[in-house]
Amino acid sequence: MITELLPSDSRYPGILKRMHSPPNPLYVQGDLTQFMMQPRVAIVGTRGMTTYGKRLVTQFTQTLVAHSVGIISGLAYGVDAEAHRQALKAEGSTLAVLPGPLNKILPRGNANLARSIVDTGGVLVSGYGPDHESHKGDFVARNEIVAALSDAVIIIEASSSSGTRHTATFAGDLGVPTFAVPGSVEMAQSAGANALIKNNNATLLTSITDVLLTLGINPKSRRVVRGDTPHEQAIIDALMQGHREGDAIMAASKLQPSQYYQALTVLELADKVQALGGNRWNIRA
Repeated sequence: MITELLPSDSRYPGILKRMHSPPNPLYVQGDLTQFMMQPRVAIVGTRGMTTYGKRLVTQFTQTLVAHSVGIISGLAYGVDAEAHRQALKAEGSTLAVLPGPLNKILPRGNANLARSIVDTGGVLVSGYGPDHESHKGDFVARNEIVAALSDAVIIIEASSSSGTRHTATFAGDLGVPTFAVPGSVEMAQSAGANALIKNNNATLLTSITDVLLTLGINPKSRRVVRGDTPHEQAIIDALMQGHREGDAIMAASKLQPSQYYQALTVLELADKVQALGGNRWNIRA
């Protein structure tokens, strides 16, 4: 169900009112109030994402989700969509700001992703009603909403002509901390991000810890570890709950002995868990 929120509505995010022209009304699908109760970071960047960029999106998103941070982006191809996907994969909360009506998902190729966001408890928002015909300027306006809803913005790969530069400008105007990941000077996908750093329009980001500290979050010393199968994840979840004895881990995982020992062996070989001796286990730090 799509809901219209006027600025006078108690559910309308107050932080949007600092915009020069707050969306009026704001169209919402999902529980926006619940989403806004957590720290929120926007992860944005080029549509022409490289393998390097995808790796960073994955690492940053998984770490932020592990610290209960909501992920915001614009559902565009490339970095934006990957940030949403990784948030869903990590069972985190994500919000997509669309450049058009919620009943006409743009880009069309990400319509299934948009549905997955809502189906898993995430949120879609837009400043445009169902009869609106989208045009180029709407994409820029979308970026302002992304910046305004965020407590921090991370830019991963952006060309010199990327619309992401608008997000950085809006964030700067709104006082939202902005970080950019440096890239090779030989790569067009890094030119925009490098320029933002050079011109002091974004803080050089070399560790997601910098973002967590900006949010007032103490980084957990334990690295983020996830299983590659449901059986492996069941064991990791048991370890995260504090179980250390083999029998207790197996009971908490609800796996059959053969399933448990096979998955545990794979996790140990993958260097994700370590034996402490005496059939006691821990997530490898």
